[in-house]
Amino acid sequence: MPATGSQDLITSARIALACLDLTSLNDADTEADMARLCQRAQTAFGPVAAVCVWPRLAAFARAQLPVHIGVAAVANFPHGNADVAAAVRDTVQIVQAGAQEVDVVLPYQALMAGDDTTVTQLLTAVRQACPGLVLKVILETGELQTPKLIQRASQLALDAGADFLKTSTGKTPVNATPEAAQVMLACIAAHPHAKHHAGFKASGGIKTAQDALMYEALTAHYLGAAALTAKRFRIGASSLLGDIEAVLGGQTDDSPTLPGGY
Repeated sequence: MPATGSQDLITSARIALACLDLTSLNDADTEADMARLCQRAQTAFGPVAAVCVWPRLAAFARAQLPVHIGVAAVANFPHGNADVAAAVRDTVQIVQAGAQEVDVVLPYQALMAGDDTTVTQLLTAVRQACPGLVLKVILETGELQTPKLIQRASQLALDAGADFLKTSTGKTPVNATPEAAQVMLACIAAHPHAKHHAGFKASGGIKTAQDALMYEALTAHYLGAAALTAKRFRIGASSLLGDIEAVLGGQTDDSPTLPGGY
């Protein structure tokens, strides 16, 4: 990628802020943690797209935020088990909490074992359980590893009605990579139905506006520059916000680092 000028980085930071899913997924997260997260989501430079939290804290987060900031919560997370009923229970809890978005982990171990049927059953059941909500399907690309498996996961997720393909849970050794992103974005662009509306979410290990710029460029290449809005592009992260604020001129020395995120 060519050298980045300061104006390019500022533009990237603005896009990243508007498309950021500010995330906290600690096992021990409390309502006090969520109150801080929701306060962080409303920056001097504008709001993030959404906060991403556990289902048990989604209702509290929704009550803390203005309507223009979404609440996403995770289902079947982070293990991606093949238990359809459990994934649906998570999803119903998210719907009942008043959240706007569901981030569900595709049962990637089943996919790796060649069990496409279970993958489709789980994703279809979750899609049916959250009508009208944005559904992001987490592929866990660092575990799938090969382009062939990432492509297959992408295809099954889009066929099941995913609104976004998302790289990672942020809980595995390998998270978002440009190589995985390219496979996922190419699948979206080639899908006969999803290519007009589905989006891409990079998550895991994205800490700087420079990191974000790479995924923005890939998304623009495959889906067009018009896709660089929260409707079709997201970044899942916790520590990225501080760097965004630094690029945009904010003072971040006193900004807390949010643990347990991407």
